[in-house]
Amino acid sequence: MEAIYLKYNHDFRDYTGASQKRRVLYALDQLDLPTISALQEKVLRDPALFAQLLQYLTIPVSEMFRDPGYFLALRRQVVPVLQTYASIKVWVAGCSTGEEVYSLAILLREEGLLERALIYATDINPTSLDKARQGIFPLEAVRGFTANYQRAGGQCAFSDYYTAAYDAARFDPSLRANVIFADHSLATDSVFAETQLVSCRNVLIYFNRQLQDRALGLFHESLCHRGFLGLGSKESIDFSAYAERFSPLSPVERIYRKAQ
Repeated sequence: MEAIYLKYNHDFRDYTGASQKRRVLYALDQLDLPTISALQEKVLRDPALFAQLLQYLTIPVSEMFRDPGYFLALRRQVVPVLQTYASIKVWVAGCSTGEEVYSLAILLREEGLLERALIYATDINPTSLDKARQGIFPLEAVRGFTANYQRAGGQCAFSDYYTAAYDAARFDPSLRANVIFADHSLATDSVFAETQLVSCRNVLIYFNRQLQDRALGLFHESLCHRGFLGLGSKESIDFSAYAERFSPLSPVERIYRKAQ
């Protein structure tokens, strides 16, 4: 991990050890290499192989309206406050292949906010970002997306938002008209905008405590006064250095509000 950081400036040094080990061993199997030393030698000499390895070191797995209760809580408890702003900015940190981005865009459209919203969708994986920009997902996954959307308080027919063809669903390009997709690392980069909502779900679980605190510090710095932070269902700020700087809005759904 140190060698990767020095060569490519991708910093995985503060990801949890167990997670790193699983991913590296999986990469060895997928790349048909006998040892970690062999992997390191090839990766440091071949940027194309590093691009392959990056797919194994990150977790490009998500689904639309994942944990529907989270999106229902956003509708009921966060949206009424967002509607008081003339314009809003949302940061989806660790956006992966874009399912969370399109989910939020749909929610904001249904609540009359998308046209005055700017969504920053960031990730360290360029392949995932490219997929997110395309907005094309396997048709077989859409049934699950649809059920999630309905449980999340969806107000329309989910099929209104995509066109199906050749076993794929292409989501309405207008959903990403106000989305900026960008490379950003929570391990090395700084804040780039003031936002009213930060949604970073199922990312911090792969970080050690030091990196979790760094990320939470970025979110705190990015959020406006009394801005909102959404985390994953297995994540919490309770034992972090920022526990006193956020107050719980919806503890079950892991939605917090900037307290100071």
